[in-house]
Amino acid sequence: MSAQPIAAVILAAGQGTRMKSTKHKVLHPLAGQPMLFHLLDSLSAANVTRRVVIVGAVGEQVEAAVAGREVEIAWQREQLGTAHAALQAKDTLADHDGIVLVCFGDTPLLSADTVARLAARLGDADQPMVAVLGFRPPQAAAYGRIIADDAGNIAKMVEFEDATADERAVNLCNSGVTAVRSADLWPLLERVGNANAAGEYYLPDIVMLAIADGRGAVVIETGADEVAGINSRAELAAVEAAWQDKRRARAMADGVTLVAPDTVFFAHDTQLGRDVTIEPNVVFGPGVTVADDVVIHAFSHLEGAAVATKADVGPYARLRPGAMLGEGSRVGNFVEVKNTTLGKGAKANHLTYLGDASVGADVNIGAGTITCNYDGFFKYRTEIGAGAFIGSNSALVAPVKIGDGALVAAGSVVTRDVAADALALVRAERADHPGWAMRFRNKQKAAKAAKK
Repeated sequence: MSAQPIAAVILAAGQGTRMKSTKHKVLHPLAGQPMLFHLLDSLSAANVTRRVVIVGAVGEQVEAAVAGREVEIAWQREQLGTAHAALQAKDTLADHDGIVLVCFGDTPLLSADTVARLAARLGDADQPMVAVLGFRPPQAAAYGRIIADDAGNIAKMVEFEDATADERAVNLCNSGVTAVRSADLWPLLERVGNANAAGEYYLPDIVMLAIADGRGAVVIETGADEVAGINSRAELAAVEAAWQDKRRARAMADGVTLVAPDTVFFAHDTQLGRDVTIEPNVVFGPGVTVADDVVIHAFSHLEGAAVATKADVGPYARLRPGAMLGEGSRVGNFVEVKNTTLGKGAKANHLTYLGDASVGADVNIGAGTITCNYDGFFKYRTEIGAGAFIGSNSALVAPVKIGDGALVAAGSVVTRDVAADALALVRAERADHPGWAMRFRNKQKAAKAAKK
């Protein structure tokens, strides 16, 4: 880690027209959170003390999204190139004396370790003026090229459009991620010209300026997957797939069984204990914590939920935000749980909705039970005491309390509290009418025949 404080300038001024979206490109989700937030998290992990996002087109969206995340905003009103964009952070970072890392909001997988390596390289004995992050993709395509020796000393950097055939044959490519001391960066950026095929002010040109000054520039390398940029929906899907593959591998290495790994999808913050078994086609939204020895059956969806040890979920279960399943509890097929706590050993095996409720230990919720928690204007809570039994096809109209050990008979509509150990039986009195069904059928048949 560099001994000098690090500030990051994150370029996000382009809307990303190839996404074909009214949403800013860097706000499109990757593993359940905006791609920009992945980068911000890595920068925080690398002890980056200041983070300035350069915005332009629909920048208000980005500004609103990062509110409260200790991020500063600077505007690029005209899209004149990456060097011009980075220069817009000069006033914001006027009091920063240290290293400045320039990176990109649409390159979300840049790691904290790589940020640290790049910044630390500036402090090595040769004291380079600029450190650049390079990579070697399978297809170099239109990436800018880095011409360097085996020690990483850069002789030349050139954009693809301006490169010769020999330069295009080089497979060491420029990611654009660059580290420079603040005292050097702003003067370098101000000297960049736009005499190139695109007429833009290119950030990589500071490398050639540093070399011309005799100060030198160096490259360190990383894998192509870490600096994969996202400019289209297809590229977003490809990065998502790569991220999910790595997360699945990590889960299995940490002691999780994935029956069909390619069908399980994690969020950026999914936490899993050991000896968890996850069956096919399970999706984790953000905010899920799963303890040890849990089984999550096929086709379940979890978001904002906490699942305690030895609990059993699904198949076809949906855990929504605020669902908290206690030790050994059971949520079965076609059960939805929202903002509800299930106590130890409680179970709702099938066809049930539990919303805004607390369910005590060892409660049995019969099939077809619902907590009626919403009157069209407000939400209300249902409290079910330990050991209670809720019969099938019951409706618990909140606010309502079911006492410990109480029994609600099947088919009941409960609108008042039920005392502990009481039976609540809410049904109309049965009335049988012998022969009525036959007389009805005969009458209807006769009426139908009369119309022919």
